[in-house]
Amino acid sequence: MSGALDGVVVIDASRVLGGPYCGQILADHGARVIKVEPPTGDETRLWGPPFRGHQSSYFMGLNRNKDGIVLDLASDEGREALLQLLAGADVFIENFKVGTLEKWGIGGDELRQRLPGLVHCRVSGFGADGPYGGRPGYDAAIQALVGLMSVNGEAGGKPLRMGVPVVDIVTGLNAALGVLLALQERNRSGLGQFVEASLYDCGMSLLHPHLANVYLGGPVPEPAGNAHPNITPYDTYPCADGEIFLAVGNNGQFSKLCAQLDSAETAEDPRFATNALRKENRPALRAFLEERLASHAAAEVAERLIQAGVPCAPVRNVEQVINDPHTKARGMIVEIGEEYRGTANPIKLSRSPASYRKAPPSLAEDAERIEQEFGLARTRPGAE
Repeated sequence: MSGALDGVVVIDASRVLGGPYCGQILADHGARVIKVEPPTGDETRLWGPPFRGHQSSYFMGLNRNKDGIVLDLASDEGREALLQLLAGADVFIENFKVGTLEKWGIGGDELRQRLPGLVHCRVSGFGADGPYGGRPGYDAAIQALVGLMSVNGEAGGKPLRMGVPVVDIVTGLNAALGVLLALQERNRSGLGQFVEASLYDCGMSLLHPHLANVYLGGPVPEPAGNAHPNITPYDTYPCADGEIFLAVGNNGQFSKLCAQLDSAETAEDPRFATNALRKENRPALRAFLEERLASHAAAEVAERLIQAGVPCAPVRNVEQVINDPHTKARGMIVEIGEEYRGTANPIKLSRSPASYRKAPPSLAEDAERIEQEFGLARTRPGAE
């Protein structure tokens, strides 16, 4: 069964996370993705342990379904080889520092003139314009700069970096979305265009509902632990053997929660009758919930509440998630041969689903085949 992007050719010259994640999304859904690396390779090849052979887990998590080639783009020969690849491609993904391609004579204007149908996607830190234009960007630093750290962490504590590279990941997702939008528009116009996804813009876009609250005159938010700024109870609560997260979003769910905790009358308490009142009386509500949940096992009470229509979940670790039967049922762990195990693409299509065809390439693994296919001079390190 062909993937949704079968026939689309992508040249992915990006490194680290945002760009490669974008390329992997496209590759999982059928695009032919050729990963172009510098002679030293994508630096994430060394971001370990753990390693499998010479591949780090970090690199393996972002580069499956791609063919690999090495080009020295600082050389005339490398740039000419890249242009030959792009001439046979639909999409170009890169995350070079702003101005680098222009310095090499293959910037956006030159590419549009040579290859008017090419979709050129750049993942950058800040974009090219504005006071920060052209600066390099890094996930944790962007989290600090755009205010994400300021709303993360325990109440009264210091701002805290989120435990996953959320800015890089959402930038990769938005880059993939931008590529698909540009390809769709090309069906009408016949022309490619420049697609930009910057870490600054994408990081700022994650600040919901905090920005929306401030736009309406709300206070500048501060770290609040796991509590939601607008909804109560929407937080973690201790149980006998762990913690549970309650995500109660309306009065009906709150009534069901109280009934399951053998205190149906609490839903009618004038302090807790509406979300606004529950938020105003959050300390008293928390004391009630902690007392009622203290004797329950987290997984058991969570299952009972879910069955009753109360959104919640036990707080679990990564290994527990991997071993969850639902993870298996959803096909969220994939294997390619005996050497690769990874997390599946979460985008599910009924007629043209994602597929997992090739483990991440070793450095220049597919160079000979790509050279022959695109008519390139030899590019492999040490090749004559």
